[in-house]
Amino acid sequence: MSERRKFIEQSLAALTGTVLFPFGGNGMSGYFEKYKDIILGHNNFQYKIDLNWGALNHEFYPVNDCHEMVQDSQGRIVLLTNHTKNNVIIYDKSGQLLEVWGTDFPGAHGLTLHVENGEDFLYITDYERHEVIKTTIDGKVVLVLPYPAETGQYEKADQYKPTETAIAPNGDIFVADGYGEQFILHYNSKGELLHFFGGKGDDDTSLDNAHGIVVDRREAGNQTLLITDRKRNQFKRFRMDGKLLEVFNLPGAYVCRPVIHGEHIYTATIWSGDGQPETGFVSILDKNNRIVSAPGGIEPVYENGQLRRMQQAIKIFKHPHDVCVDEDENLYVAQWNSGKTYPVKLVRV
Repeated sequence: MSERRKFIEQSLAALTGTVLFPFGGNGMSGYFEKYKDIILGHNNFQYKIDLNWGALNHEFYPVNDCHEMVQDSQGRIVLLTNHTKNNVIIYDKSGQLLEVWGTDFPGAHGLTLHVENGEDFLYITDYERHEVIKTTIDGKVVLVLPYPAETGQYEKADQYKPTETAIAPNGDIFVADGYGEQFILHYNSKGELLHFFGGKGDDDTSLDNAHGIVVDRREAGNQTLLITDRKRNQFKRFRMDGKLLEVFNLPGAYVCRPVIHGEHIYTATIWSGDGQPETGFVSILDKNNRIVSAPGGIEPVYENGQLRRMQQAIKIFKHPHDVCVDEDENLYVAQWNSGKTYPVKLVRV
């Protein structure tokens, strides 16, 4: 894309930014300094905070909301922000800037990576454009999914505000309309709508803030869809055809998208308790859908099979919005409405 810019063009400025803006580029390093030696998390999932990971010069590489992150096939960490000076920021794992691109995504929210025939592609959901945009890893647009007028559920594009995608092994695309009418739209790889399900309502099959979606392939030969029902503090499991299979409750945890790594689910928990602002943490669930660690939150406790209400324990995070897990099981946490801070890295100990 014409707006794509390489790190080398402004390398000196970026390095200067790392000095000027430690821990998220917002001058808050003093606040977090007291936490530099603290261990976060529970059981076998414990972490230390990297105070300076990914900090850049806001003048050259500004962020607004840091919505989501993925790791590409080269091991690079790809950040999506809704700042239209640089919607996509690509780091190496040490937090050094490699590349930036993108000026056309004012509502950039969801970021999904899918490998097709050995090539990385990104799926970006933009709730202001009311579209899903598929790009190459360097930003070339190859497919756009407009608002799904053919469903008959939308009178105008503004009602459609997609937040996330999930890509099946055969290339089928599932889109969560998490800020709109709460439908899950199922497309084939060419962008042709196949069917839809969910929507607003009061029964278990309905959704209320279907913020995230992922194809769960942990059980061999039985892939399913795991979908966020954030306002109800739930994840819901559906068959690929939209039939509800399971609901698991996470009281006090307002979860974002589920991220599957190995046998576990990782999710940013943007609010806790009764939904108070600035009370987030990270949740890690085992294969039985039980929280086993909550970095930044209280220790998860189950009584008679039910999770005791979760709550933030320490103010490390401010509206955590997504978690990326690398091959060493370190975590990278992107945050929404956090004072334009860059992501936080949690190093596994």
